[in-house]
Amino acid sequence: MPDSKISCETRGDVAIIRLNDEKTLNAASPEMAGELRGALDEVATSSRALILTGTGRGFCSGANLGGLDVTAPDHDAGAVLETHYSPLMLQLRALPIPFITAVNGAAAGLGCALALAGDLVVAAESSYFLQAFRRIGLVPDGGSAFLLTRAAGRARAMEMMLLGERIPATKALEWGLINRVVPARALVDTALALADELAAGPTRALSAIRKMCWDALETGFGPQLDSERVLQRDAGRTADHREGVAAFLEKRPARFTGR
Repeated sequence: MPDSKISCETRGDVAIIRLNDEKTLNAASPEMAGELRGALDEVATSSRALILTGTGRGFCSGANLGGLDVTAPDHDAGAVLETHYSPLMLQLRALPIPFITAVNGAAAGLGCALALAGDLVVAAESSYFLQAFRRIGLVPDGGSAFLLTRAAGRARAMEMMLLGERIPATKALEWGLINRVVPARALVDTALALADELAAGPTRALSAIRKMCWDALETGFGPQLDSERVLQRDAGRTADHREGVAAFLEKRPARFTGR
């Protein structure tokens, strides 16, 4: 579609979704969120790993404020969170396949949350992360406070959100927010190499690992042990588990099929 806010392609078992509104540095809009949710539904069943990145000079510059009438009597800045952005973040959390973000340029506001929601976050040396909500009298959204406090700790999360300063990729790596910093020219290739490795893995086990890690942010130790027991049972019934054990005993590389 000529006016689409995203683009999608597949390379083998890896899906690549690009936020695609270069004139706004890929600012998020309800339309973009809706398209992204539809694409996620599709790749969740057709691919074995996902890369999310942006076209042009930015990953995502935050919510698109164009056309917003803040003086309207019925203005409700939280409504779009309920209808579009929060469901999108929950959908990313619940993906059944590994999810990598390749961050090029600005990852601001909601774009920062999207970037940090990746299972693995690869950032270009020129990229940065920004929580600038304070500058327009709003609070961080997209689960930003949740993601930041758990990754970087309360003090650094407070600094980032209260001061609204850019966090360069190198500092984000130091703070534990991301996994890799690479030259811009190597960004997509690095993300693809990681995605290919994940796509060749035991997909259902990797999906369970995703669930365990997200759940561990919220549950106690006992409930986490109970969850592990159930997930291990389910993983142990897969063809990939049987193949993995056979490959180990036969001293050969495993050939996982995702089943």
